[in-house]
Amino acid sequence: MHGLMMDQPLLISSLLEFGARYHAGSEIVSRSVEGPIHRYTLAESHTRSKQLAKALARLGAVEGDRVATIAWNGYRHFELYFAISGMGAVCHTINPRLFHEQIIYVVNHAEDKFLFIDLTFVPLLEALAAHMPKVAGYVIMADKEHMPETKLENAYCYEELLAAEDADYQWPVFDELTASSLCYTSGTTGNPKGVLYSHRSTVLHTFAACLAEGPGLSSQATYLSVVPMFHVNAWGIPYGCAMTGAKLVLPGPRYEGDMIFELLDDEKVTITAGVPTVWMMLLGEMRKRGRKPEALEQLLVGGSAFPISMIQAYEEEFGINVHHAWGMTELSPIGTNGNLLNSQHDLPQEERWAIKSTQGRAIYGVEKKIVGDDGETLAEDGEAFGELLVRGPWTASAYFNDAEATAQSFTDDGWFRTGDVATLNTGGFMQIVDRKKDVIKSAGEWISSIDLENAAMAHPAIEECAVVGMPHPKWDERPLLVVVAADGETPTLEDINGFLADKVAKWWLPDDMVVLEELPHTATGKVSKLNLRDQLKDYAFPGV
Repeated sequence: MHGLMMDQPLLISSLLEFGARYHAGSEIVSRSVEGPIHRYTLAESHTRSKQLAKALARLGAVEGDRVATIAWNGYRHFELYFAISGMGAVCHTINPRLFHEQIIYVVNHAEDKFLFIDLTFVPLLEALAAHMPKVAGYVIMADKEHMPETKLENAYCYEELLAAEDADYQWPVFDELTASSLCYTSGTTGNPKGVLYSHRSTVLHTFAACLAEGPGLSSQATYLSVVPMFHVNAWGIPYGCAMTGAKLVLPGPRYEGDMIFELLDDEKVTITAGVPTVWMMLLGEMRKRGRKPEALEQLLVGGSAFPISMIQAYEEEFGINVHHAWGMTELSPIGTNGNLLNSQHDLPQEERWAIKSTQGRAIYGVEKKIVGDDGETLAEDGEAFGELLVRGPWTASAYFNDAEATAQSFTDDGWFRTGDVATLNTGGFMQIVDRKKDVIKSAGEWISSIDLENAAMAHPAIEECAVVGMPHPKWDERPLLVVVAADGETPTLEDINGFLADKVAKWWLPDDMVVLEELPHTATGKVSKLNLRDQLKDYAFPGV
């Protein structure tokens, strides 16, 4: 017997419609590509999103068409989030930091019908357009005054398209399982893989993001989304701000420490989210100025592990609460959040930091387990570690048009293989030990490159570092520490290992160290171990 409840579909358009009605005056502030700060309200964004939906229909976009964006975090990109999916098309956000061949691949694989591009990326698309024959038109996200001369065929001006339409538009109602958006993985191994989200999965994910246990979105918050809108729907923050009426601040194309500081300070931002590389830059800027941005209270970190030393610096020096989150493109992306339990607030500081250095704890909607090499489920005791598997209503069930990758990454009984090696404990906290392919096996024992990196990052002579396992004739693999030196510093292996001696097991200590000017990074800002190994392919440990 079914319950007697209304069957109202969960649609992305309803988020903006609600926000425009009940949080009409909430601000969206953007640093524009053209330069000036742009600000308007949720109500105004709703009006323009409806005009944009009509413009898309006039161009010939229909339900199910993929409409792509190559754009920074800005108000026009925000409008595209809602207009494209709201009319029934699929919003395909493309990471401009992908290799050119990868951009061509994802556009062709997705069969994108239209491409919306910021001014920054016009030259890029002019160079690539000949390789993307199915694209019917390009919309340059600018007004008439800033519209460039372009070699792109069928190029339209964004603001002129909107000006030609009124806002007399009713969002269509359709099945909540309809595809809403598409994001490809960064493609560090093989071609990028497409993750196709639904309206239902996105709205449920938005609810999770707005829980107090989640990233802290509320009508009292001012949120700076450093997380790119071209990657995993900016962790769901634009949708959450529409739902809650949180003030949303978008940095545009400028991610330097001083520019981020100024936005945080000027707009009285209370919480911000991004990857560790950005927060390392911001920490340097705060130390330079001798203060934090006035209103900043919380820092949400995701993408890769944040060393304890950085957590300590933010909390001890500036009183900013830092908490980890973990997720993946395949999880929309939220999988955990690192807020402390009530019972943990009175623990000694060192224990609290140790807990905060984990990847966070379970949130409702993401079921997890760890399995051994034999596929058997392992104990959640904080000690056993194995491959992390997940499932839930905002977790992918397959890759878009990629049967081979789907077969490799999804189990027959409905779990997604994350490729992460992790521990779980009874409190729901998760510690990522390593990527499965990055764990170092030395004399039959496992070494976590992540833990070793986090310990080394606390050394004042190190700006950034990575640990990779390199072949060794006696021990199978041994850890090699690769560092970028801090300004004016000359780190030595002896000094670093002396520093690490009481922090990791003796047999974990790196056998050698290489100093580089910079480390290679993926399109999402993580250190690329794949490219680093390729760079070091001719390396051999001294004396072996």
